[in-house]
Amino acid sequence: MTKVLIIGATGTIGNAVRQTLLNETTAELTLFARNVSHLTAGPRETVIAGDVTKDSDLDQAIAGQDAVFVALSGPLGQFAKKIVAAMTRHQVKRLLFITSMGIYNEISAAIGSNGNLAANSVLQPYRDAADVIEASSLNYTVIRPGWFTNGPVNYEITRKGEPFGGHDVSISSIADFVKNAIADDNYYSRESVGLNTR
Repeated sequence: MTKVLIIGATGTIGNAVRQTLLNETTAELTLFARNVSHLTAGPRETVIAGDVTKDSDLDQAIAGQDAVFVALSGPLGQFAKKIVAAMTRHQVKRLLFITSMGIYNEISAAIGSNGNLAANSVLQPYRDAADVIEASSLNYTVIRPGWFTNGPVNYEITRKGEPFGGHDVSISSIADFVKNAIADDNYYSRESVGLNTR
């Protein structure tokens, strides 16, 4: 049975991935968050309260996992360094990490190029994280979603170097992509992909 660590389990995307994996797979989940007071563990779940900047907390959570999914905000470059180092220590290879569209200036004027890093410094931490992850030896997939919406699973995937395909993507679509990437270690392995509504 696949063991998956969700870092940022209380956030919108972390919770959506949690529910999709519980409902559509047999994975065993470890839910990692700073504040776990709102998390109640089900039969296939373990809850860990921890700080992603503390090596001891990450070591406890990452040891023995098959895959690590990360959906955080804040100083993501710093967080990525800590997570990559802990995964390397414990020889856990599969990392799925949420960043943002625009970090490679891949958004066209038709979609809104003011959403690119060149015009929006708020994206710099997302780019910093992607740079750290892409320089690692891990089996990573960097995920660059559009603006989150509600709605059904319906998305297209663009690769790094290709123009971003659209402005929005549903939360359920992001969770579906993560489910597929956890099921198949070769699914967009060592790639950075954009997700938008088809």
